[in-house]
Order: sequence, then C-alpha cells, then structure tokens
Amino acid sequence: MNIANKLTLFRILLVPVFVILRRVGGPNMELASAFVFIIAAATDFLDGNLARKYNLVTTFGKFADPLADKILTVSAFILCAEEGLIPGWGVIIIVAREFIVTGLRVLAASEGITIAASFYGKLKTTFQLISIIALLFYPLWGTLPGRILFYVAVALTLISGWDYLAKNKAVLNLSDL
Repeated sequence: MNIANKLTLFRILLVPVFVILRRVGGPNMELASAFVFIIAAATDFLDGNLARKYNLVTTFGKFADPLADKILTVSAFILCAEEGLIPGWGVIIIVAREFIVTGLRVLAASEGITIAASFYGKLKTTFQLISIIALLFYPLWGTLPGRILFYVAVALTLISGWDYLAKNKAVLNLSDL
C-alpha cells in the first residue's frame, strides 16, 4: 500500500476520533475535535498531491479518496446541524448533490467514461472545508463567519452539481425515459 492510500485510510480512521471528541463535549474536546478535523482535511490535499506527483494513482485510491472526503465532510456537517450551528436543509442539499454526482460517476464508469473533478467541484470542496473549520471554532469568533461560509458552500454545491450534470448529460441518456 502506497503512502497516498495510507493517508486516505488514516483520514477515514480519524472520522470516528473527530466524532467522539465532538460528542464528548466541553471546550477542550471541541477544540481537539477541530484540530483532528484539520489534520484529516490536510491529508486530503496531501494524498492527492503525492499520488499525482509520484504516480501513485491506484484503483483503490480512486475509490477510497472521494469516499473518505464525503465521510469526513458529511459527518462534520451533520454534527454542526445537530448542534444547531447550521440548518439541516443545507446539509440535505450537500448530501443529495454528493449522491447525484457519485451516481453519475458510477454510471459514466460503467460506460468507460471518467468524470474528472471540475473547477466548481474543487471550489465547492474548498468552501465546504473552510466553512466546517470556521463552524468548529465558533467559540472563538461566533457562528456568523461559519454560517456565511456554509451558505456560500451550499451555493457552490448547487452550482457544481448543475455543472456536472450539464457537462455529462449524455451519460444519463435521457432518451430512455
């Protein structure tokens, strides 16, 4: 197993640590959970860069890396919604978009087509991660910065979802309806 895949697995293993620390509660545990989230998010950027730079791209990595990202971000958004920091409807939009784009990618792969990450998809991911970090550190600066960033992330989620669907509508073969 190469270093990029080990980092992806490490990110997945950090999710329960993050969740447990967040659920234990108290200022110290909330702060610790925020730092665990930052470490996990950093592995996302690191594993992808290492895989591309050193040609460590594997089938496992193509599957596990986006899965690890979704597990991490969705877990954080659900916890933030549960804590009343963000509205649940926004989390539903984010989760629905992830299901739709993942389904589109699976369908495309069954046809031998690879759908690469788009500019809007990368921007969406960046804003999601930044909004989560701002929300996790809300005791330091309140919820307003995190909520604003969250709404931007929701908007980018909708835009990137539409972008993927528009650019790949041939994969859906809507003439079969």
